[in-house]
Amino acid sequence: MKFTVIVARYAITGVPLAQARLASALAGRGHEVDLIIGYVAESLPVPELDGVTVIHLNRPKVRHILFDIVRYLKAAKPDAIFSAEDHLNAVVIMGALLSGSKAKITGSSRVNPFDTYSKKILSKRWFLKRIMGALMWRATALTCVSQAMVDQYRTLFRNAPHVCVYNIVDTPAARTRIAEPVDHLWFIDRAMPILVAAGQLGPWKGFSDLIAAVHIVAQKQPLRLVIFGEGPQRADLQSQIDTLGMSDSIRLEGHVSNPLKYFAHADAFVLSSLLEGMPNVLIEAMMAACTPVATDCPTGPREILESGRYGYLVPVENPEALATGIENALRNPVSAEVLAEALKPFQEDAVLAEHFRLLGL
Repeated sequence: MKFTVIVARYAITGVPLAQARLASALAGRGHEVDLIIGYVAESLPVPELDGVTVIHLNRPKVRHILFDIVRYLKAAKPDAIFSAEDHLNAVVIMGALLSGSKAKITGSSRVNPFDTYSKKILSKRWFLKRIMGALMWRATALTCVSQAMVDQYRTLFRNAPHVCVYNIVDTPAARTRIAEPVDHLWFIDRAMPILVAAGQLGPWKGFSDLIAAVHIVAQKQPLRLVIFGEGPQRADLQSQIDTLGMSDSIRLEGHVSNPLKYFAHADAFVLSSLLEGMPNVLIEAMMAACTPVATDCPTGPREILESGRYGYLVPVENPEALATGIENALRNPVSAEVLAEALKPFQEDAVLAEHFRLLGL
């Protein structure tokens, strides 16, 4: 079959990486797959995926790809289209209508809809809600990456058809990356416990709370924290680390090509976010047998950890509670066998089977 996977912007972040994994999984099963990328983030090369034809439109704005999509659908005639994020989903559906495409469409929502849509009349987000409400009939399936997000959509749209389908996270390629050797001295010299975190250095990731929590724990026992990622908050976070006198214990490591191998050599992974869609990085840490500590933010962590069965859930924006969660994780780590139970819904076979069921394929 011919499948098209579409992502608006490619970067080393959750949504584009998840779409790339989906494209690779479909190609790995012998299908013809195109991955359409609206725009590749600065300094990154256009990705190369085995068995996947990558089409870079070089359009920084989502709305500017509409007629590219129309032309593509007329020429390529895919059997099914996998799109992600609501702005792009609307453009793809509109493109299908304008081109006369008969392709089945599944549009995935990846972020809190209350941040995507608005009740403020004549605002951009208000218009988007009305546009999506008028177009969603054309989608074969509309999905969310967490059940909690599905519930949110049902409060915003009357008779919302959304259902939950998780991202593919647990793949053979990811397992290979986990097994790679590390050369970072902190992970080789295990004189004290080491924590890891990862994500864009932005306020919504709660890294300031994490740094404060590690400072609290450090008053009782020595430990180290490495945060992987880059972003606009780097200078502020480094200033906080320096002010707390934690520069010998907390390191902003920046972007690395493979953070998963470090997860496998850490004692705990900490997700300190204020909000999420479905934090794939938390699942990746669990794959690496790294005990998870996560804020109970909307949405995702509570589902992944099954209300605390597979890790430690703590309140949002509460460094003291986060510190307690870290202490509990170091004192009573979750075994790899128990963590493996939580990973089954995020494996390729399970996710693809659900997509194919919804598409009637």
